[in-house]
Amino acid sequence: MAAAVASPTAPTPQPSQYVGFDSITKQIEHKLLKRGFQFNVIVVGQTGLGKSTLINTLFASHLVDTKGRFTPDEPPRGTTEIQAVSHVVTENGVKLRLNIVDTPGFGDLVNNDGCWEPIVKYIKDQHSAYLRKELTAMRDKYIQDSRVHACVYFINPTGHGLRPIDQIVMKKLSEVVNVIPVVAKADSLTLAEREKFKDRIKSELEHHQIRLYPFDSEDDDAEERELNQQVRELLPFAVIGSQNNIEVDGVPIRGRKTRYGVINVEDEAHCEFVHLRNFLTRTHLQDLIETTAQIHYEAFRSKQLLALKNQANAGKPQENGA
Repeated sequence: MAAAVASPTAPTPQPSQYVGFDSITKQIEHKLLKRGFQFNVIVVGQTGLGKSTLINTLFASHLVDTKGRFTPDEPPRGTTEIQAVSHVVTENGVKLRLNIVDTPGFGDLVNNDGCWEPIVKYIKDQHSAYLRKELTAMRDKYIQDSRVHACVYFINPTGHGLRPIDQIVMKKLSEVVNVIPVVAKADSLTLAEREKFKDRIKSELEHHQIRLYPFDSEDDDAEERELNQQVRELLPFAVIGSQNNIEVDGVPIRGRKTRYGVINVEDEAHCEFVHLRNFLTRTHLQDLIETTAQIHYEAFRSKQLLALKNQANAGKPQENGA
């Protein structure tokens, strides 16, 4: 028996009385709130650019300890290390399992050839682990998602432009993860220097064809496309981090006090921290997770399954006369 297909020109039927299926959004919300959400972020940049401080400032919690050298006799790291720390952060009944991956030692040596390879390998390893769980015959009802959803890449505020290592690493990372560049310690530049530096970085990113997040998709509506364009115009975010609360005119603010005045981290006239926070947590958090699954992981999955298929075909004995 053929299934009934609604004509595209037919009027949309309206129930004659309340049915109740509009409550499905509340049902979905209830289940998601019980299960919680997972967000995995990796921070990449030289030691001393304030990676740990910025993460702690973003989530208004002490989540990560600094990995810098504290004594002159402490030897520098010989390779890029991967250090992950997990926390469960709750806000207004919403539970977020936050996995933060730090990369101490990245770019700290004179010869930095291949210093990005452990980072790319870690990201691919998380895709591989998820794929293995997905292909298991008796797989879990909810697969623990360790795939990296965002990479915050810290640019040294030299005022000159991207270093060759920045160009290479961002190009490599953009192929496997959503890359979000930030100019670290932006208070070391004047406002004019900051804008000139950002314009130069944008030109270099475009010249080297480095594709950064966010991406437009055919499913996006006009409002989403406009929001993505606003974000792209702000990239790279010029940010300042601070875990200290100071009082200004009796009002506590998160910032730093210098001999020249007070730097308010959450003042848009001082830096773009608020834009970065809104982007990461309030407007694009879910899209970062979905983009990782639908673009980066899907590309990895297709490549791996195709390789397995070719390997299986190569191992088959050829038929006589073939």
